[in-house]
Amino acid sequence: MIQLENVSKVYRTKTIETTALNEINLTISEGEFVSIMGPSGCGKSTLLNVIGLLDEPTEGKITVAGESVQNYNSKATSKFRNQKLGFIFQSFHLIPDLSVIDNVELPLLYRNVSAKERKELSAAALESVGLKNRMDHFPSQLSGGQKQRVAIARAIVGNPAILLADEPTGNLDSHMGNEVMDILLKLNQEQNTTIVMVTHDENMAKRTNRLLRLYDGSQVA
Repeated sequence: MIQLENVSKVYRTKTIETTALNEINLTISEGEFVSIMGPSGCGKSTLLNVIGLLDEPTEGKITVAGESVQNYNSKATSKFRNQKLGFIFQSFHLIPDLSVIDNVELPLLYRNVSAKERKELSAAALESVGLKNRMDHFPSQLSGGQKQRVAIARAIVGNPAILLADEPTGNLDSHMGNEVMDILLKLNQEQNTTIVMVTHDENMAKRTNRLLRLYDGSQVA
């Protein structure tokens, strides 16, 4: 499902060179739930961004969902992300002036999906995260846990094969964090969604299938 071969990412300026990822070799099978841990600045988010085609590796080969993707042009990359990948971020990234259901619909606007079908799919996604009764609310009317559930609904509305989650419980208290984690585990177990999650929370990581640890851009476990 996801394969990285000798993937490195180096950021260069005129005066300094920073290695964010150093020869990462990683295989994630279909249906796995993998967590990534390590100290701040170790390359966790960079690794997630490289897998999600938000950043390009300096060296190495990336295969996602059976396709070699690092040489895609920008149009092909955007299409691939929209159809194959779902993203969940720590800070929710909801648009405050849009209702909950309109926020969830956003990924479908880039597909040839009718307005009626968009509403139906978005309502179903919100129902799956327990928020169907909040469709017409606005983000300002929601708790942090509810906002993250809306973000999950937006990520899954297009039925992606892979979910990439960057600290999805980082802004939540333990109770709400566990609720969000339960939703991710349900998606993984019932729909066989492949999930890669960056986290600082050891307890959350222990609930996943496999733990990858990074240190100074290198894979240490």
